[in-house]
Amino acid sequence: MSENVHNRIAVLRAERKVSRRQLADALGVHYQTVGYLERGEFSPSLHLALRIAEHFGVPVEAVFSTKPFPRIGVAAD
Repeated sequence: MSENVHNRIAVLRAERKVSRRQLADALGVHYQTVGYLERGEFSPSLHLALRIAEHFGVPVEAVFSTKPFPRIGVAAD
């Protein structure tokens, strides 16, 4: 069983034109933490995951998943 937490942080940042540093400042974390999260090198606490989702105005399930997200533009089978 995989322990990975997949996320769409980079996609959400790109859509909203938010830098890693801007997101980190808004969340009160170091900008490298955002990079670690995006690359899957670090799994967020529940509190941080909820704050990230709240920052982007989406449900936490739209940002984080235990299964990989489908690639954008790829039709589901």
